[in-house]
Amino acid sequence: MNPSILVVYRPAAGRYTAQFRSVVAAAAELGVASVVLLPTGWEAPEADGLPQYHADLDDTAAVRAAVATIVAEHRIERIFPLFEGDVLPASRARRDHGIPGLTPDQALNFRDKNVMHRRAEELGVRVARSCRPDTVTAVAEFAEEVGYPVVIKPYAGWACGNTYRVDDRAGLDRVWGEMGDDRHEYRVEEFVRGTEFHVDSLFQRGEAVFEQLSQYTYSVLEYRDEPGGTISRKHDLSAREQRILELNAVVLRGFGLSTGVVHAEFFLLDDGEIVFGEAGARAGGGSIVPAIEAGRGINLAGEWCRLELDPEHRPEARLGPEVGTEYLSSGEYGKITAITSAAELTALEGVVDADVWKRVDDVLAPPTASNDVLGWYVCEGVDFEDVKARFKTVRDSFRVETEA
Repeated sequence: MNPSILVVYRPAAGRYTAQFRSVVAAAAELGVASVVLLPTGWEAPEADGLPQYHADLDDTAAVRAAVATIVAEHRIERIFPLFEGDVLPASRARRDHGIPGLTPDQALNFRDKNVMHRRAEELGVRVARSCRPDTVTAVAEFAEEVGYPVVIKPYAGWACGNTYRVDDRAGLDRVWGEMGDDRHEYRVEEFVRGTEFHVDSLFQRGEAVFEQLSQYTYSVLEYRDEPGGTISRKHDLSAREQRILELNAVVLRGFGLSTGVVHAEFFLLDDGEIVFGEAGARAGGGSIVPAIEAGRGINLAGEWCRLELDPEHRPEARLGPEVGTEYLSSGEYGKITAITSAAELTALEGVVDADVWKRVDDVLAPPTASNDVLGWYVCEGVDFEDVKARFKTVRDSFRVETEA
């Protein structure tokens, strides 16, 4: 059998299409075929011509069974899960069949926030104080100790789904009722006040071969109130910003990463202290990948594939201007009757890429997660403030009309 890779791919709303295509193209360049594992009932035109299998991707046993079938029919060299929730099942499938890559022990450092924060502490990296929500009294006592607000989140969640900011005891009682019998799936953290950054890295054999620091322009928890934006910090980094990059390397090595791609988040406090937030062993979500591609000339997912398959490969990234990206959102809900197109957005000065996921006749409802948006755009500028000003220009130009 010829060598192949397995791509675990969820073709939802176009969020991972470019990543999928880049992984498949990178493998093909190296003479390696691609096999695709899709969610049950889904089709992906971009996977036409490739061997396709289906499984309930939210059922680890079903994923492992599907991979067992696949490896019996194909010589799988690597497994590439593009979505956060597929990282741990993919690691278990690797272990089942002796496929190189992130192991379950290592994957837990990137998926289970209880494990993640404990390991970061062992590495000497500061994290938010936390507690387990065993009882409402335990959470109330913790909140009194660290001060409201506190954050209640799934220990293995993503995109702020089912994540709550709790500002007082009344809010805690309300959230406690919403959690119901599932409180064992949550953790409670102090609310960290600071500027939030993220680092998108490519590692090979335990060393960073690409890293980019970026700063969020909003609080991730406030996704219902403002569009999510992030702007690169490539030029004239401060000593504190440089320290974030250093701590990122400490965390990723300590988590056991050898070769792969990681999106990690940190908070810079007013007193200069740095607090580790979390890290995912996958390319950044939303429009981070196209923003880095526009600004640095590489696709993180495609480069991850090349690094896994070619030990001698090194990303050839350019430095370029500062680049920012922002989600497209709207306060209008109902059936869409008109919406600004991606072509209209890219015609604006400074906008280098855009994608609008929603179309006329789609129905808009209030968002339930930070990536529950209408699309995104990427623009460039001379510095952070210039890019941020361009955000406002684009936001003011984006129009959505709806009817009940």
